[in-house]
Amino acid sequence: MSDVAKIVQLQIGMPQSYGSPDAKEAMDREWTTGFFKQPTEAPVQLDWEGLIGDGVADPINHGGRDKAMLVYGASHYPLWREELRGLIDATKFGDGAFGENLTVSDWTEETVCLGDVYHVGTAVLQVSQPRQPCWKLARRWRLKELTALAVKTGRMGWYVRVLETGTLQVGDEIRLAERPAPDWSIARINQLFYHDRKNVEAAQFLADCPLLAEVWREDFRRRVEQATG
Repeated sequence: MSDVAKIVQLQIGMPQSYGSPDAKEAMDREWTTGFFKQPTEAPVQLDWEGLIGDGVADPINHGGRDKAMLVYGASHYPLWREELRGLIDATKFGDGAFGENLTVSDWTEETVCLGDVYHVGTAVLQVSQPRQPCWKLARRWRLKELTALAVKTGRMGWYVRVLETGTLQVGDEIRLAERPAPDWSIARINQLFYHDRKNVEAAQFLADCPLLAEVWREDFRRRVEQATG
């Protein structure tokens, strides 16, 4: 893995409502989301809970300091465009299509590890958890199976918390400064969470790991309790 990546695209947007409350089709019913973000080339200030000018419709499930920004690997998009051809307008499925704040070069879930510390712009970030996609991904693209496909491929992205606030901009280098958990890639955590559910030893490690967001630690605690209770 390269120790340096770049911000290929930066997206922000506030929640808005779409659809109609009277629609008969589920995909057409009214919903509120911050998924539809717009790219910006201007410098953006990063606060403890995210980028200024960005917001979420569901702060309980999508907000908080452990989910300050969603990051996604740019290298995934050519694969998605090929795989989704004929299912959606794949020409529009590019940087930002997963609702991320930062689309980055070079890095993916396979190469990013829990607890990684990045220096980017004038800010310092830390990887806090994998992204667990919800129904809004499928709703955004009007493709019911998209959330399941994201889980199957492991191409879901990851969240970061803010260790030092600052300013970010497209083109900024993202430099890996620390890697406290080199054995725990985002891909490995996803594998454990979704597929290797009987691995109690690994689940116990993550339940006790202070680098991992509390909501994920709690899930692994419950898993251990169920297995050993």
